[in-house]
Amino acid sequence: MATDIIFLVERLESMVATGKKLPLTNNVVLDQASVLELIDQLRVAVPEEVREAKRVTEEATRITERAREDADAVVARAQEQAARMLEERELVKLAQQRAGEMLDAAAAEGAEVRRGADEYAAGVLIRLEGECIKALTSIKRGIDMLDERHRLPEPSPIARDDSASGAAEEAEAAARP
Repeated sequence: MATDIIFLVERLESMVATGKKLPLTNNVVLDQASVLELIDQLRVAVPEEVREAKRVTEEATRITERAREDADAVVARAQEQAARMLEERELVKLAQQRAGEMLDAAAAEGAEVRRGADEYAAGVLIRLEGECIKALTSIKRGIDMLDERHRLPEPSPIARDDSASGAAEEAEAAARP
């Protein structure tokens, strides 16, 4: 899904790069409907990454719980065995030690699985954050370019001669989508 987001961001960047450039400015004209549609696609693409990270975390939790249940079952079996061997202290000690080792091993395995899932989720979220920052930066640049276009002063009608007026009207007509 990260590649879908990257693809959509690249499409947005391409739209900005290939937009009609306004004469004498760094501004470009973009098709509003296309840009808004692309932003909607980005919104739809983002939650899938988040759902994937959540799924991985839930899977890690499930594996940890299953490991705990297995460990509890092992402990229960060890305790039953220890009860039968009560007269033989050494065997009881051995069974308890083994149950403790299995619990420790299960807890360590569960912790490792959770750590791996957390690392994966963090990686996905960090990549997602980076893609969102790129998209927001591109959007901000587009907004800034539009704002800059509105800040440029209009030439005075008195200062224009007929040939400059005709050239300006042609430039405006060419810049319109």
